[in-house]
Amino acid sequence: MEEFRDLAVNNQAELDRIKAGAMASSLYNEDLAPTGPEQRTWTTYNIAALWIGMSVVITTYLLASSIMAAGMNWWQALLTISLGNVLVLIPMLLNAHAGTRYGVPFPVFVRASFGVRGANLAAIARALVACGWFGIQTWLGGAALDALLTAAWGGWANVTGHTFIAFLVFWTIQLVIILTGVEGVKWFESFSAPLLIGGGVALLIWGFVAGGGIGNVFATSANLQQDNIPFWTLFWPSLAANVGYWITLSLNIPDFTRYAKTQRSQVIGQALGLPLTMTAFSFIGIAVTAATIVVFDEAIWDPVALVTRLTGDIPALLILAMFIIAIAQISTNMAANVVSPSFDFSNLAPKYISFRTGGIITAVIGVLSFPWLILETAGAYIFTWLVGYGSLLGAIGAVMIVDYWIVRRRQLDLAELYKMNGSYSYASGWNWRAIAAVLVSVILVIPGFIKAATTAGLNGGPFPNPTFIESLYNYGLFLTFTVSALVYLGLSMIGGSAAEPAREPEAT
Repeated sequence: MEEFRDLAVNNQAELDRIKAGAMASSLYNEDLAPTGPEQRTWTTYNIAALWIGMSVVITTYLLASSIMAAGMNWWQALLTISLGNVLVLIPMLLNAHAGTRYGVPFPVFVRASFGVRGANLAAIARALVACGWFGIQTWLGGAALDALLTAAWGGWANVTGHTFIAFLVFWTIQLVIILTGVEGVKWFESFSAPLLIGGGVALLIWGFVAGGGIGNVFATSANLQQDNIPFWTLFWPSLAANVGYWITLSLNIPDFTRYAKTQRSQVIGQALGLPLTMTAFSFIGIAVTAATIVVFDEAIWDPVALVTRLTGDIPALLILAMFIIAIAQISTNMAANVVSPSFDFSNLAPKYISFRTGGIITAVIGVLSFPWLILETAGAYIFTWLVGYGSLLGAIGAVMIVDYWIVRRRQLDLAELYKMNGSYSYASGWNWRAIAAVLVSVILVIPGFIKAATTAGLNGGPFPNPTFIESLYNYGLFLTFTVSALVYLGLSMIGGSAAEPAREPEAT
């Protein structure tokens, strides 16, 4: 058991005793139970592969090129992306620690700070945004499948409802993976990582060769700048966007790290997988987009459009390329938009909703969110809504980190996390300090959120002529995280009662 020395419970007999005492609780099921040594199968490679699978996706490719389109040069865009991902790695690792130490998923971990009932507020807030993005990513993946089938068979375009058929096929493939459970997700991420890296490197080699060499490609990148906008004007909103890109995962990262063999495995795996992969794949997006100007006399920002153009005359190569793109969409969707809501929905009624059932609920809500309508009618506001959600989730994440690292000093009572009337029940299951901290911080950005959501033609950028209170929204999760952390810490210091909630009698 030396391998598991940094776990809170590294003895199977002790873990079995805790589980036996919790089985009768309405807060317990096998999917939410703490993981034991035999379930700790995720190595450093598995954790790194998880981030490779999530980071190598169309939206990452577009992230850097979009920043350049706004006016940054290539090295400024890379610097901003790298810094953003190093910053988001900090709360990621802080919340990941509890997952590995105690073996619990996010909705169980958050019971310690929000209460056994209040945890559902935090969990569902995280789950709903994941459901929406599951639908959007599935729709985009279905569109890629539809394009693939059209290229392979000209008659496919004449099939009635071919776009929705491709969407449902893509949805079904993901549902099958969901039904395999978390181990199936781990296998898929580990399998897809080399394919995704290979596909990205192939595009990069094409860009440098077809673009006349590295020097010529990067010299051409200056042509991507449309306006002479000062760097610092673009830096802060771009940095916020990069931090917000993964802020959702910083909450539910314990869902994955609870399967890590050691703290060292998850720390090194994440430190290698997240910032390096995001920066590397963003670099590919920058270099290849610059190369398209040299080769085609125009900037092709969309990798799907580029791949189709490059391989259109070679069906076999087109099929391979679209297969890799489909794998990228699925791998991101499985890890980022399925695992978390599956556990979150299970936490609503553990005795009736398992991980797999929660995954099915996620998939169904993803369809019922009508992603095709979201993309058509709310395209200009997608990033506005994301900034809004990021502000809320940032406030929740701040409470979790302050509670675990400062108030409790990393000490949790594992058995009490599964008791309805135990140490973490607070007032009828709600920790009012956590709720107050989140509300106070989020209220500050609501005026700006309303202004952003109702300003026509905003396209996700800063809105014109804001008042002071409206301008606070531009700082989004940076503001809500800071305020929420300070308010929660201050309230927790009053009487010290947050650190040691009233415990139920030992006899019960």
